Parts: sequence; structure tokens; C-alpha cells
Amino acid sequence: MGKKHVVETSQEELIKESEKIDKGVAKEVKVKSSVAVKEGRVYISSSYNNTILTLTNSKGQVLAWKSAGSVGFKGTKKSTSFAASRVAETISNACKKIGIVRLNVLVRGVGAGRESAVRSLVAQGMEITSIKDVTPVPHNGCRPKKIRRV
Repeated sequence: MGKKHVVETSQEELIKESEKIDKGVAKEVKVKSSVAVKEGRVYISSSYNNTILTLTNSKGQVLAWKSAGSVGFKGTKKSTSFAASRVAETISNACKKIGIVRLNVLVRGVGAGRESAVRSLVAQGMEITSIKDVTPVPHNGCRPKKIRRV
């Protein structure tokens, strides 16, 4: 085995990365929001492969959305809870720029990012009024395959 390389990011690189995220959020906010809103909804769709957060107003019109892939994670790292918390941070930044204070959170899916996304929203200072699980559950499911006879 060879030597292990430790990659260190400088302050300049971190500032550039945060500015890039802020530019993307500002661009979405300018295009999609016309009126300042105080209350909104966040839909968290967490699958085994990705985590997607959608910010809407109380009527359900989309104001901003982010996924783990759009934040910069690739491959299996998109499905981690850390990626979900980063996505939640960018959505909370969008909320602050729009002026949203209170959120209703609707969680769908079975992935690893369910709880970490909600925790990250709370840690960013958002006031969460309700958390609801809207994962679709089959009542009886599909008809099973016929029994194999040998």
C-alpha cells in the first residue's frame, strides 16, 4: 500500500464553494418567487439512491428545489445522511432569502436522509410546525406470481 494523501481545502476554496451555492440559490429565488411568503412546505423525498428537497408555498407552488446530486455529491455518496443534511442547509438558505419562517415538513421514502434532513432544518433555525410522513404504503399490493411446480 502506498502513502495516504490528505487533501486540505483552503479558506479561498471554501469561500468559492459557498458563493457558488449562494449564486444558484439566488438565481432560483429571483425566477420562481414573486411575493414574500412567511409560511411554506418542504417535501423531503428520500430514496435509497438520492435525497430531494422541494420548497413550496402554502398553495403548493414550487419556489426552490435541491437534490444531493445538484449540491455536488456523486454516486453512492448521494444516498448518505450527510448529503441530505447539506441539501437541507441549501434549502434553508433559500428560505431565508425568500423570507419564509415557518415550515410544514412532509417526508416520503425510506432512505437514510429522512431524519438528518429534518434535523438539519431545525439546526439552521427554521420553525417547523408539523412533520408528516406521506410514504405510500400498499394496502394489499400486487397479485403474487403463481407457484412454480417442478
